[in-house]
Amino acid sequence: MFARFADLDEKISHLEGRLSDPQLVNNQKEYQKVVREHAHLVKLNAKYREYMKVQQEIRDNKAILFDELEDQEMKDLAKADLEDLAAQEKQLDQEMKVILLPKDPNDDKNIFLEIRAGTGGDEAALFAGDLFRMYSRFAEIMGWKVEIMSSNPIGIGGFKEIIALISGEQVYSKLKYESGVHRVQRVPETETQGRIHTSAVTVAILPEADEVELNIDMNELKFDVFRSSGPGGQSVNTTDSAVRVTHLPTGLVVICQDEKSQHKNKAKALVVLRARLLDQMERERHDKISQDRKSQVGSGDRSERIRTYNFPQGRMTDHRINLTLYKLDSIISGKIEDVIFPLIAHDQAEKLRDIQ
Repeated sequence: MFARFADLDEKISHLEGRLSDPQLVNNQKEYQKVVREHAHLVKLNAKYREYMKVQQEIRDNKAILFDELEDQEMKDLAKADLEDLAAQEKQLDQEMKVILLPKDPNDDKNIFLEIRAGTGGDEAALFAGDLFRMYSRFAEIMGWKVEIMSSNPIGIGGFKEIIALISGEQVYSKLKYESGVHRVQRVPETETQGRIHTSAVTVAILPEADEVELNIDMNELKFDVFRSSGPGGQSVNTTDSAVRVTHLPTGLVVICQDEKSQHKNKAKALVVLRARLLDQMERERHDKISQDRKSQVGSGDRSERIRTYNFPQGRMTDHRINLTLYKLDSIISGKIEDVIFPLIAHDQAEKLRDIQ
């Protein structure tokens, strides 16, 4: 099943030739695409060579076992080595199968992170702020860039809604499982009797859409401008810089007001709208393909409660894979790899089971 790996050297050589082409260097978008493909194939080739080396060592040790001229000590050593090599082969075989899984075309993309306060009033808005800081710190750890596109702060450290563009390497592949309802259980700062409240926040992860993927007819857009609102600041409530864009065929609405410039707010709103339209198309396509989205970790069903953060117990539970971790302080501070990687592994295992 690994026949396609045999010509990797030739493919890598071809890509290296393209990378040295001055015309490609001038086209940065295509250049970055080739750079990513080259890096992927180099990594793939290294894994394939490791796999082939282990298989050769297995053959060599089996030859010693069946060689009548070899002494018993060498045969015992070969038998012991074969046990270790068999375990390595099994592990590498699994890793190679994962590499062969159909790749999500969005995995390399930047994402729009949309966080909205749900039930719970100010406490939900405060937790929306906590989640935004959690993802921002994780982005910092990963070397990604975070740019706020739009926000609706409540003035005490939280947000009714915040939208940010997170750009970097393989952002969507790491964060695509975060879409859904995040529930928090804790004692609010405003609670005088120490009662635990339950609030909810909705998170949506949208892959950034390229202009070539989605062409928006400007005649189908309605633009409104108005004065920015929010907790004070220069230019807030003084100029008509905020922009509302409505996509008439779908009714989708995007509002951007964080920039002082109406032009910049309009540009940001169009970028967010493009991502939402692409996301809507992807979800409609996904609904046609799968009749049971809830069984898939990466379904992105935003009405599904995916995670609970229980502060009194210091516990975080991901309900999709029954993962419970008692390290809530660490997770909220941005160290969410212990949550993300099990989700990725679970999704890969489900896909492998489907093709076997």
